[in-house]
Amino acid sequence: MRILICSPEENPATGNWVTGLRYKNGLERFSHQVKLCALSGADGALKSLVEQFRPDLLLLLHAFRSGRQWLSGEWKPIPALVMLSGTDINEGLNDPVQQPIIEQVLQRADGVLIQNALLAQQLRQQHPALSVRLHELPPAIELGNRTYSLRGRHGLPENAVLFLCPASIRPVKGVLALIELFDQLRPDPSRWRVAFCGPELDSAYSHHFLAAVDRRPWIHYLGVIPPDGMASAMGEADVIVNNSVSEGLPNALIEAACLGRPILASDIPGNQPIVHHGQNGLLFHDCASFSTAARQLIASAALRQQLSRPEPDRFSPAREAEALQRICLRICGPDP
Repeated sequence: MRILICSPEENPATGNWVTGLRYKNGLERFSHQVKLCALSGADGALKSLVEQFRPDLLLLLHAFRSGRQWLSGEWKPIPALVMLSGTDINEGLNDPVQQPIIEQVLQRADGVLIQNALLAQQLRQQHPALSVRLHELPPAIELGNRTYSLRGRHGLPENAVLFLCPASIRPVKGVLALIELFDQLRPDPSRWRVAFCGPELDSAYSHHFLAAVDRRPWIHYLGVIPPDGMASAMGEADVIVNNSVSEGLPNALIEAACLGRPILASDIPGNQPIVHHGQNGLLFHDCASFSTAARQLIASAALRQQLSRPEPDRFSPAREAEALQRICLRICGPDP
């Protein structure tokens, strides 16, 4: 089978591209011919890619951003499978501009993928007609094997408790608000530090973020860490932090859970399936609960050790690939 995977952008540090590459690697193990491409160029990018690659199946990552180009063309002979993002569900379906486009994509798609069981339940309740075409895919992560000396490369003290927030710099990730949450802890650079890593995807927001970082010697922006070096980098952090407003199922937290790094994360449906409060991390829902959890993690190495529970088998790429392969065959048939 020839499968064309479409990401809304070509940036190796973004979740869409990391996910698309993992899907590509997994499906190729079943001898499928798979191409991963970006639709961030001209409106006719998808048409050109289809003409060149002649796929039997389109796999669109992000219903709104990739779905817009798909809706503009006639793809009747080519089945389409759409991966819903957390932004699609939590924001797009409530946005007057995005909502009608996402609705059309959901109606026309031959199948819809989702990795978060909580969001799948919500979607089935809101769109009962979609249930028969909605497929839950088990979450997975591929750990990179590149060595990345996080503290040594960026001059971070070895004896300070290090909070690492791997997230793109844009509003939905809440990184500016996270800085303000840490402000209330009476920062002590000799005792703890906070580091951010990820691409700048919103110029105005990034400007404010970088200005906030510059004013605080205990905050560090490390730029983009190569995806294949993230596992090594996380291994040097004491706590992995997430303050997202909206998530589907964040790759960074899946990676942290797989590695057994303690997690401090916002209590939202996108994070809840990964972070089990008191087992592999702590969830917070407001300033007070964040402050309590962060202070506990700073003060207690025993608590950090207690929350350090590696789960390498929980997020198996092989299991994900097998499930994705079954869904693709179900949609296209064994001999497309």
